[in-house]
Amino acid sequence: MRFGMPWPGRDVGREAEQAGVEAFCAGEFADHDAYLTVADIVANTERALAGPAIAYAFARTPYAHATALRQLHAQAPGRLFLGLGSAAFRINRDWLGVPAERPVARIADTVGAVRAWLHAENGERVRYAGEFHHLDAAVRAPVLGRLDIPVLLAAFNARMAATAGRVADGVVGHGLFTGSWWNEVVRPAVARGASDGDGEGDPAGTRPLEHGWIITAVDDHAPERAIADARRMIAFYLTVRTYDPFVAHHGWEEPVARLRDAFRAGDTDAMVRAVTDDMLTGIAVCGTTADAKDALARRAGSLPRDIGYFAAPSFMVSRGRRAAYARAALALIGALPDPA
Repeated sequence: MRFGMPWPGRDVGREAEQAGVEAFCAGEFADHDAYLTVADIVANTERALAGPAIAYAFARTPYAHATALRQLHAQAPGRLFLGLGSAAFRINRDWLGVPAERPVARIADTVGAVRAWLHAENGERVRYAGEFHHLDAAVRAPVLGRLDIPVLLAAFNARMAATAGRVADGVVGHGLFTGSWWNEVVRPAVARGASDGDGEGDPAGTRPLEHGWIITAVDDHAPERAIADARRMIAFYLTVRTYDPFVAHHGWEEPVARLRDAFRAGDTDAMVRAVTDDMLTGIAVCGTTADAKDALARRAGSLPRDIGYFAAPSFMVSRGRRAAYARAALALIGALPDPA
C-alpha cells in the first residue's frame, strides 16, 4: 500500500511529499470544491498522484468533470485519477437540486459519459448513448486526444462496489471500512462486478484499484485527545443510516443506537462514549505513534491495497489540529504493510 493523505494545504503538503507521501486526494463539501483543491495539489507538488476522492458525481455534467481533468492533465500529465461519489439522497435533492433516485444506475451511466469525453480523439464526434446521458458533440478544434485517467467509485455497500467493478477502474473505500468489510463485502462485490463487466474499466486485465480513507489521529503528547477525536469522527459518520448494513455486519446496533440518540440531543461527549473499543480498533489508527504502528501491523492485509489516505478527523477538529495530525502521520510511512 502506498501512503496518501487528503490535501493538508500547500505548506504541509510540500513537506509531506518530500517525506514520501505518494498521493493526495481532495474531498468535497459545501465550503470546498474538489477540482479547485486538485488544482492546488498539482501546482504545489511535483510527483505525487492527485485527484478527487471524491467529487460529487451529479453536481456537474460529465462534460464538466472531463474538462476539469483535461485542464489539470496539462499541468500534471500521468498523475491524475478521478474518484466519483453518488452523495447522499438529501444532498442531491436538497443541496444540488438534481434527481436523486436510482443513484447506482445513474453513476454507472455518468462514468460512461465522462469516459466518452476523456477518450475523445481530435476530429471525431464525441458520442455516448446511455439511460441518463446522451452525447453527440462535434468539437471543431484540436483540443482533445485520448486521456486514460483512472476512474474510481466511492463504494460503501455491495451494490455500488459491484458497479465499481463493472464500469470503473476501482473503488474508493470509506474511512469506516474494517478488514472484515473489505474482505467479506467490498472485495467480493467488486470481483463479481468485474467478472460481469465489458473490460472497459480494466483493459489490461489487472485487478481493480483500491484507494481508501483511514481515520488517523496521532499525537504523542496528547494521545487521549487524539483517540477522542477518532471516536468522535466514527460516531459522526455512523449517524447516517446508509451505513446500517455495515453496522449490522459487525453487530454494532446497540452502541450505534446510543450514539444516534446522543447526536439528536447534541451531546457530543456521549457520542464519543458510545463508540466501543472494538469499533475504534477495527476502524481507526490513533493514539501515540507506537500505538498507530501497532495498529497498522495488526491490520496488514485489511487496508486498501493500492493507496491509503491517512485522514485526520474533521468533525469538531480545528484546522490547526488537523494539520498537526497530518504531520504526525508522516512518522507512519515506514510502518506501512507490504502490498497484498
